[in-house]
Amino acid sequence: MNRAKEWIHAARLRTLPLALASIGLGSFLAAFEGKFRWPVFILSGFTTVFLQILSNLANDYGDAQHGADNLHREGPSRAVQSGKISPKSMKTAIYLFIGLSLISGIALLLISTAGISLEFLGLLIIGFLAIGAALNYTMGKNPYGYAGFGDLFVILFFGFVGVMGTCFCHTGTISWPSTLPALSCGLLSTAVLNVNNMRDIVSDEKAGKLSIPVRIGRRYAVIYHWLLILISIIAASVFVMLNYRSPVQFLFFLSTPLLFYNGYRVASISDPKHLDPFLRQMAISTLVFIVTFGIGILI
Repeated sequence: MNRAKEWIHAARLRTLPLALASIGLGSFLAAFEGKFRWPVFILSGFTTVFLQILSNLANDYGDAQHGADNLHREGPSRAVQSGKISPKSMKTAIYLFIGLSLISGIALLLISTAGISLEFLGLLIIGFLAIGAALNYTMGKNPYGYAGFGDLFVILFFGFVGVMGTCFCHTGTISWPSTLPALSCGLLSTAVLNVNNMRDIVSDEKAGKLSIPVRIGRRYAVIYHWLLILISIIAASVFVMLNYRSPVQFLFFLSTPLLFYNGYRVASISDPKHLDPFLRQMAISTLVFIVTFGIGILI
């Protein structure tokens, strides 16, 4: 039983709702266009869950190998670093979730594109890139997370690829105005990562993990955090104005007090170990933003 708990802990299930936010937003946008499809929604959800768990397991393995999980880390203990799961077992689990991601992803593409086609091959390539991004954040000889490119990849995959890719699987077309809410989703997801990286700034610096907060320091990381929040709100607002039907479309403004509170608390807390609750709060705030935005554009 304890063994199962260790694997559940390593999978970091609390990250799954945030990962599903991009799928939800892409599906809301498809419904806004009148082209929502349940099979696409379900398979998109499974694929994203498998990819997120893959990323979490690979992150656990990679940080243990590179030394980012050490005594100076403020966040929860990791399975490989603590010795609760062996590196060999973790690698086996990583391979398992690569397989599950491929099976679910290919099934999604076959349903979305009605067979092998140029669209199928293009989306398949993006799928392989997503798997590569999940693995190479902290794994490998030159993990991009250690070079400070984690934020860029979160914006790309949790924003544009996740949202617009899901919408395309529903609709078969790309609606360029949807890049605006996709940007909002990517920026808010990056804000979650930024809180995480601000919390771990000491341990990351010692391990040579050059996250954005390590590179620019805490003061500018706070300014960066505020910019992520504010630009996300602006981008969503511009989308609504371009597709304006009624004031209800601005329903997502109800989430802004939660976002502003997070920005205020992140700015005011000086001890990194006290940031962890606001990592979760930022993730919840992002979900509230996505749900209220989606409801607003549909009613």
